[in-house]
Amino acid sequence: MTAQPGARPSVQVGAQAGVQASAFASTPHPLTDAQANARLYEYESSVKHAFDHLVPVLKRIAAERCEPDFVERAQRIARAELGFELPDGILESAWITGLDMRRLFAACVFKTYHRMSDAFFTADPLGGRDGEAFEQELLACGFHLMDVTPCADGRLAHAISYVLRLPYGRVRRKSYAGSLFDIENTVEKWVETELRRFREGIPNTADAPTRYLKVVMYHGSSVDPIHQGCAAHGSDDAAAARAGLERLKAFRQAIENSFCCGASVDLLLVGLDTDTDAIRVHVPDAEGYCDLEHWLDATKVYEITRSMDPTQARARIAELVRAHAPGKAGGAALPDGMVRLIGGLIERNLSQIDYVRQYHAGGYADIGHAERFIGAGIGFEEIQLRNLTYFAYLGTVEEGAADLDVGIKIFTGLNVNRGLPVPIIVRYDYHGGVPGARERAVAHCERIAAALKARYPQLCADGMLHCLRAVRDCDAAAPIEIVGSSLDAPASAAH
Repeated sequence: MTAQPGARPSVQVGAQAGVQASAFASTPHPLTDAQANARLYEYESSVKHAFDHLVPVLKRIAAERCEPDFVERAQRIARAELGFELPDGILESAWITGLDMRRLFAACVFKTYHRMSDAFFTADPLGGRDGEAFEQELLACGFHLMDVTPCADGRLAHAISYVLRLPYGRVRRKSYAGSLFDIENTVEKWVETELRRFREGIPNTADAPTRYLKVVMYHGSSVDPIHQGCAAHGSDDAAAARAGLERLKAFRQAIENSFCCGASVDLLLVGLDTDTDAIRVHVPDAEGYCDLEHWLDATKVYEITRSMDPTQARARIAELVRAHAPGKAGGAALPDGMVRLIGGLIERNLSQIDYVRQYHAGGYADIGHAERFIGAGIGFEEIQLRNLTYFAYLGTVEEGAADLDVGIKIFTGLNVNRGLPVPIIVRYDYHGGVPGARERAVAHCERIAAALKARYPQLCADGMLHCLRAVRDCDAAAPIEIVGSSLDAPASAAH
C-alpha cells in the first residue's frame, strides 16, 4: 500500500479502452461468463468516469469565472456534464473571494459519491442481493457463512463482486490494513451467526453439520513486487501470507478455547495479484493446515484448461485442487465440500482474468494507488470497485490512526501535491430496529469528524481536507442519509 506521488493514472473507458485491449484479447476461457464481464465493465467504467470527469469539467467552469453570468454558465455546464448542480453559495461568492476550487472539487466528489451510492442501493446494478443460488451452493459445500477479509488497500475493494464473483449480500466482507482482521470482532460475528442458526434456523439449523468459513485475502504485485505489494508487510508477499495464516489460526484457537467447537470453523488463505486480478489459493488439508510455499495459481489453471470444454475443465480444476493439498496422500483427505468451494472460486476468477485481459489489456494501468476518496467508519457495502476508495474501518480515530495516516499519505500524493483537497466520507451504518441507533450513529460521525479536524489541523485550515458525514439504516436496505459536511455554512460546519 505504498503511496504514489504525482498525477493519478488515467482510467481507460469506452471505445479507446476496447481498442487498446483488442491487441491482448483472444478467445475467452470456456468457463468465462462474457455477458457478466460486459455488464461489470459497463458499471466500472461509468462510475469511475463520473469521478474522473470532475477535474476536466471544473477546469471548464473555472475558465468562465470572469463572465457576468458566471453562475448561470457554471450551472449549465454542471447539469450537462455532471448531471447535478453545484452549490450556489460557492459560485455566488466567486466575485468577492475568487472561485474556491478546492471546496468546489470536494462538493463534486461528495455529490458524485452520493449519486453512485443511491443508485447502488435502489437499482442493485451488480445483482449482489440476489444470492440465493450461491447460498445454497455454499451450504452444499458444508459452510453456512463465508467471511472474507481483504486488505483495506483500494486495489482490493472489488474482491467480492469482481475478483471472486460472489454476491456481496451473501458474503461478509470487512477489510483491514494488511488483512489483519480483528479477532475479537470476528469471534463476536461467529457467536452472532451461531445464535441466529440456533434461534431462527438461518441459513440452516444449529445441528446441521456445516461450518463457518473464514477467508483472508492478501496481495502482491507481479509488475512491481518490491514497491507495489502490501505496505503493511513491506511489499513482502511471504510476510503477508504468513501474517494472514497466523491471524486465521489465532481466530480458530480463540473459538476452540472459548467454545470447544473448532470443527465448526474452517480457514482459507488466498493471494491476489493486484495487477491482473488472478488469485492463488493455498489449498488446506482436512485439518486446515496449508503450505505457504505452495499454492494453486488461477493463471496456470487458465492455461491448463483453456482448450477443454466446460465439463472437462471443471473436472480438471477439481483434480488440481486435490493435487495441491498438502500431505503425502496428494490431498485425498480433503473434504469434497472444500474441493468444490475452491474449484468454484477458481472458476469464477477465470472470468475476471479474461475481464482484465479484454478490458484492461491484460493488466491495470494504475498498478499503484488511484483511489478517489477515503471512506472511514463502518459500512460502505456499495464500494465494490477497484481503486475507488481507501478504507479505514474504525470506532475512534485513535483506534484507526495508523490506517488513517496511511490514507492521508496516499492522498498527499494523489491530491494534495496537485492542489486538490483530501475528500473523506465518514459513514456509520446502524440497525434501525434498535432504539436510538440512528442518533448514536450520527453522534459517532460527529465525534470522528471533530477528531479528524484535531488530528490534521493544518490540512483542514488550508482547505485541503473536507469531510462528508453520512449514516445508513442497514436493516431497511435503505440508501445513505447525509447528516453534515465541512462544506456547510460556518454555524454548522465540522470536519
